Amino acid sequence: MPDLTHGDDEAAVNALRSAVMRLSRRLKHQRVDESLSPTEMSVLGTLARCGTATPGELARKEHVQPPSMTRIVALLEAKELVRLEPHPEDRRQKVVTQTDKAEAMLEESRRRRNEFLARLVEALDEDEWAKLREAAPVLEKLAHI
Repeated sequence: MPDLTHGDDEAAVNALRSAVMRLSRRLKHQRVDESLSPTEMSVLGTLARCGTATPGELARKEHVQPPSMTRIVALLEAKELVRLEPHPEDRRQKVVTQTDKAEAMLEESRRRRNEFLARLVEALDEDEWAKLREAAPVLEKLAHI
């Protein structure tokens, strides 16, 4: 566990936070559909990774309240990016599924963001790129804790 009272650990955590936030903001500008909020994009990404989910499950995964998720799902449904279907086991519930339109949009968004990152990586030397490749799984783990 990092010791935030220790100068090196505190500086590393601060640098990581700052770099991740700046890079995240720059990546957000590479979106395909500017009409979608970051939360809406995140919900679509969650559906792409996890498959269908109830609005309640999505709310938990996205760390929002269920009424907020209900509104987000309604907006995405109106844009034909998700569809609501009957729950296979509990007819009182619905499950949210992404549409082909959403899948195509996410793929184009990933392509743009990957190209953007690839251009940034060109500025790194081989040692820096090797370190970044090695750090990628650790950053992925942090993103999903």
